[in-house]
Amino acid sequence: MAGSNFVDYVKIFARSGHGGAGSAHFRREKFVAFGGPDGGDGGKGGSIILQGDRQYWTLIHLKYQRHQFAEDGECGSGARASGKNAKDIIIPVPLGTVAKRLVENEETGETELVPVGEVTEHGEQLVLLHGGRGGLGNWHFKSATNQTPRYAQPGEEGDEGAFILELKVLADVGLVGFPNAGKSTLLSVVSAAKPKIANYAFTTLEPNLGIVEVRDGKSFVMADIPGIIEGAHEGKGLGTRFLRHIERNSVLLFMVPADSDDIKKDYEILLGELTQYNPELLDKQRLLAVTKCDMLDEDLIEEMKSELPEGVPSVFISSVAGLNIQRLKDMLWSALQE
Repeated sequence: MAGSNFVDYVKIFARSGHGGAGSAHFRREKFVAFGGPDGGDGGKGGSIILQGDRQYWTLIHLKYQRHQFAEDGECGSGARASGKNAKDIIIPVPLGTVAKRLVENEETGETELVPVGEVTEHGEQLVLLHGGRGGLGNWHFKSATNQTPRYAQPGEEGDEGAFILELKVLADVGLVGFPNAGKSTLLSVVSAAKPKIANYAFTTLEPNLGIVEVRDGKSFVMADIPGIIEGAHEGKGLGTRFLRHIERNSVLLFMVPADSDDIKKDYEILLGELTQYNPELLDKQRLLAVTKCDMLDEDLIEEMKSELPEGVPSVFISSVAGLNIQRLKDMLWSALQE
């Protein structure tokens, strides 16, 4: 992955600002008797906030900005003047960003990841750390029994911590298959995406997204996920790095080429890798596309139908020849509606 611009996992260190102290000030003017307390409130410290931005597709901008420190709020002053609130730090992130905080377990001493939340919509905000509140000035504490309070509140302290930001690509349909199953070719045919295509394994090293138009102005988002190999859930090949992106797809399109030695077995290996990574993936809608069928005649296709796994809607396609591509799009659209 050296040199890739696709970064989907980054660790950042963040610190929110302290609140400014309230002022213990008294009004002193030549012609005003008994001026009294007039200390203003402190300003709020800056917060650290993630904000969804659909123009971002990767977390690479945070790879070189791992420290995010907000400023402190200003202290209050006389004449009930409040200190200025510090600016919040707004960090733009791609849609599908999940934030987890690194927290030390007091009993075991081990570091644990605690989910903070996720950003899935444009403009949606997720506060990682709240800035400290400003302290109240002394005029708040004046009473009938205490006309000259000589104290004000200190500002509330900010917070700091380490966070893991993880991107899970948001798409309606995720393509699942071994390297060279024809995923990139299909995406290039059904959408305007231009993935890199070659005849060697792992041509695709980062997810590619494309918008697929079905008919009557209807469309959905398709993601070409880098190829899975047997043992991926254990970290072999590209490992679990891209399995996380499949978690966010509504429908999974399994792709096995027609020249496979055993289509059903290949499908079951792929399904097994997903299940061992996250059993909840079994709950998703699944379809099977047998790819590279431009060299097959109808008799052979009929014969091969008996070799397909049962209970999974399937279709024989050729991206290059355009065979059954519209039918596949219609099937995917129907699955998404369910």
